[in-house]
Parts: sequence; structure tokens; C-alpha cells
Amino acid sequence: MLNIFARASVSRVTDPIGAALVRAGLTPNAMTLIGTAGAFACALIFFPQGMLLAGTFTVWGFAMLDLLDGAMARAKGSTPFGAVLDATCDRLVDGALFAAIAWWAFVVAGNQRAAAAALICLVLAQVISYVKARAEASGLSAEGGLVERAERLIIALVGTGIQGFGVPYSVEVSQWLLAALSLVTLVQRVAAVSKGAREARS
Repeated sequence: MLNIFARASVSRVTDPIGAALVRAGLTPNAMTLIGTAGAFACALIFFPQGMLLAGTFTVWGFAMLDLLDGAMARAKGSTPFGAVLDATCDRLVDGALFAAIAWWAFVVAGNQRAAAAALICLVLAQVISYVKARAEASGLSAEGGLVERAERLIIALVGTGIQGFGVPYSVEVSQWLLAALSLVTLVQRVAAVSKGAREARS
């Protein structure tokens, strides 16, 4: 949803930065790998140790590099491999984040409900992305939905951040909210694919 309403505004800020980074010699793929490695490592290091604030801000910081690799790709020109690499790295970060939150909830906080919600979010995040990729490979569209990747990161990290500031149950509430919204998004995407398939046959 944010991709629809905020893309133009964000691009006005990030595109000049992306162009400058390309001129400095960085490549979009290198930026993708840097952001992925940083977010992946910080999620798996900080959250399982109960360091929610450190995990929240470092993962968020590295995830923001995803905005820059897109801007750099627009400046330099995107490639099929770059698109596949970006999508693959996004799935790795999503998996690491929700697995780390589930570990924190189960082992550190002893909250099985929050851990279950995080695992549901992990599965739904992967399936939502897979539906889109599989639909596009079949010549169909599965864009949009209530919760795309940006919204998933925002909801998850707001929950961990607020919990890190001492507000109890913030992770549990945010994870169950995200699970419900992700389920709605999955239904929306499958419905969009079904509609597109019917229109293609007619």
C-alpha cells in the first residue's frame, strides 16, 4: 500500500542519493548485499539476546538501504539478475527478522503466543511474496494488498521498538495484527490472480 501512495515522494529524496552513489562507484547489487548482510546479522544477533532497541534500529537502518539500491538501479539501469537478487535478499531479511522475533518471544520473553504469531507472520510473508512471483512468471499480476514488505517491516519493528522502551505485550499485539493483515493480503493477491486468469481466458 505504501508503494502506491509514497513511492513518488520517497523517490524524490532517494533518487539523487542513488545517482551520487553510482557516480562514486557503488553498484546496486553491492548495496543490496550490504543491506541484506547487515539486517540479517543484526536481527539474529540482537533480538535473540533480548536487545530489542538495538535490533530495531540497526535492522531498520540496514533495511533503508533497500530504498537506495532501488534508486541506484534506476540511475544505472536495472538488470534481470539484480531484480532476482533483490527479491531473494528481501526474503532472507524477512525470514531472519521474524525468526529472531519468534526466538525472542519463545526463549527470552517466554511468550508462546507472540512466538506463534511471529512464525505465522514469517510463513505468510514468504507465501505473499511467492504468490506475486509465481503470478508474474505466469504472465499475471498480483500487485498490492493491505500489507506489502514496507508495511511488514514497519509494523514488526514498531512493535519491537515500543517493547524495547518498556511497553509490555507490544510485540505480541503487533505480531498478531500483522498476522491478520497478512492473511487479508494473501487473500487479496490470490483473488487478484484468479481475476486476472479469468480475464486472460475470456
